[in-house]
Amino acid sequence: MTQFPAVKPLIEVLSGRRQPMPPLWMMRQAGRYLPEYREVRTKAGGFLDLCFTPEFAAEVTLQPIRRFNFDAAIIFSDILVVPYALGREVRFEVGEGPRLDPLDTPEKVGTLASLGDFTKLEPVFEALRRVRHELDSRIALIGFCGAPWTVATYMVAGQGTPDQAPARMMAYRYPEAFAKIIDVLVENSVQYLLGQLKAGADVLQIFDTWAGVLPPREFQRWSVEPTKRIVEGVRRQVPDAKIIGFPRGAGALLPGYVEATGVDAVSIDWTAEPSLIRSRVQNRVALQGNLDPLVLIAGGAALERAIDDVLANYAGGRLIFNLGHGIQPETPIAHVEQMVKRVRAFAC
Repeated sequence: MTQFPAVKPLIEVLSGRRQPMPPLWMMRQAGRYLPEYREVRTKAGGFLDLCFTPEFAAEVTLQPIRRFNFDAAIIFSDILVVPYALGREVRFEVGEGPRLDPLDTPEKVGTLASLGDFTKLEPVFEALRRVRHELDSRIALIGFCGAPWTVATYMVAGQGTPDQAPARMMAYRYPEAFAKIIDVLVENSVQYLLGQLKAGADVLQIFDTWAGVLPPREFQRWSVEPTKRIVEGVRRQVPDAKIIGFPRGAGALLPGYVEATGVDAVSIDWTAEPSLIRSRVQNRVALQGNLDPLVLIAGGAALERAIDDVLANYAGGRLIFNLGHGIQPETPIAHVEQMVKRVRAFAC
């Protein structure tokens, strides 16, 4: 008997085929809101130890799939593993977030390696292979990287800041030095994403968390163009690679981002204006989003209204139901269950 490959609803949407029940997953779905995650995190010790121990990283990737049977698993890792492969110091301070050795002058940028040591990222690839082996064939596996602009903001400042002003200032004052950081990140992100596809990822997502702080001209130069180059670089090797872009906060600049980058889908945050998105974005690519993570904490009738709004606004076209950003640690598991039940009850 001929065996047909299992249909993955998320891949169907990315391939141009709207699903009556939108596929569903959550950004940061493997995380601190789950008690089983917290147990593994304690065993692992440091955050990077968790990322770079394949057994642990695979386990926490699979935990939300076991609980909620989402339509996609996203590998547990971090956007700052590429700077780590480039030889930069990367550490995570409890309660304070990432810390790096800052590249805050042109002279320091001159010390940046051009090529990463990808043997340092072999644990990520091994975790992907383990998840792929255990994952139900109908569930998509997502690999990811940070967009060059967002990763560069941390590399320049050495940490996150409220509006990433250090990177913005460097890009204005020393555009050639800043462009070197971007160029290095583009090339190494391409190689990292190709490695994830080879290890079993079905889909790639490019997280540009800080895109929304850029004015239009700089958005084009530092967010759109580098993302376009990554998409093109990946597809030179894997022409049918499925790629989701997430330029958080891009707002009215989203149509231009979609047209220029060539992504198969774009993820939107909860502030997106529905009529603009439907008429100028969802008519071109699949849409992912865009439930406010805070309403998932609130639960109850407010959560049901918000879910219904997302479905009413976007489920008439190609939609991957998701949050507008990552799930918060204090989110009650019962509210995630409420969301899954309501989305899965929808079909038209």
